[in-house]
Amino acid sequence: MDVFKIIEKYYEPDSKAYYFLIHHSKLVAKKALQIAERVKELSPDFKFIEEASMLHDIGIFMTHSPKIGCYGFHPYISHGYLGREILEKEGLPRHATVCETHVGVGLTIDDIETNKFPLPKRDMQPITLEEKIICFADKFYSKKEHSLEREKPVPEIREIIARFGEDKLKRFDEWLDFFKEPI
Repeated sequence: MDVFKIIEKYYEPDSKAYYFLIHHSKLVAKKALQIAERVKELSPDFKFIEEASMLHDIGIFMTHSPKIGCYGFHPYISHGYLGREILEKEGLPRHATVCETHVGVGLTIDDIETNKFPLPKRDMQPITLEEKIICFADKFYSKKEHSLEREKPVPEIREIIARFGEDKLKRFDEWLDFFKEPI
């Protein structure tokens, strides 16, 4: 599969949005493959992890995020389910699920209802090993211009996640241990 061919159906290669998407996704893919290597005894699908990492944020162009060159009409939190819709139309249901489940450390129906998120009311939590690896890897990188290439240290990630509840922080901490992430 040529992930760049899929991405270029939706992004102009010389656009700001493409630049942010590709740089962020390459970093997430590299981190996800490193994590997968640490749990190789569980037989993660390395090829799928690389592809899905490159495509996990494909829905950002549909959001209103001018700082990263996206001028859509949806709030940024919607990029996951929007990406899912795109990749389902592309005939990639497994990759599509990664788009939807990588937001935060996963979202429950209760999260969506309690926070009044503009999202479909369905469970959006990573289930498979590969979904969890990509979701976890994504937490280490942002799409902020001044820190696009910088890997966030674990304490900084924990601080961000803690804002969304103890249950979210607990899940992240479990992943730290499970994925043998150096602190």
